[in-house]
Amino acid sequence: MEKPGRTPEESAVPPARNRAAEIETEIETQLKTDLKTAMKARESDRVGLIRLVLSVLKYARIDLGRELKTEDVVRVLKRGVNTRTESIEQFRRGGREDLARHEEREVELLRDYLPTQLTGEALATVVEEAIREAGASTMKDLGAVMKVVLGKHGAQVDGKEVQALAKSRLGG
Repeated sequence: MEKPGRTPEESAVPPARNRAAEIETEIETQLKTDLKTAMKARESDRVGLIRLVLSVLKYARIDLGRELKTEDVVRVLKRGVNTRTESIEQFRRGGREDLARHEEREVELLRDYLPTQLTGEALATVVEEAIREAGASTMKDLGAVMKVVLGKHGAQVDGKEVQALAKSRLGG
């Protein structure tokens, strides 16, 4: 049976699949591979976390209306780490060490998929360079410093650490 508006030749050939929908980041590919491995090893905690992350990535793709870039995936993973870090603090205050340990394991798993983070002396050097580049001298310039650092090294730095270092350097 022919569909309206299509010639008989077009009706015989199924429409081409959307090639853009097949593009994945390296991190997504690694997540899917690790999901299969975890399923075979019956690691239920890891399977659950990876499925959750893949689901959040799917929703992010729909919200943005485009394919995700590596920066988008990293942003989602960092959000997951931050949420769990806050949960750990809450669970410890509430005396639920068992739940805190569970969240810590999830944080460790999520960090495996994030790019290597700059810390210590390397991070301090990046902040110093950003302060010079932004011409910052007071706390009012903190936003400009943050913009420079996150613009150049967004996926490699923790915003809270950058802010703390910049505040200490700017006298805050």
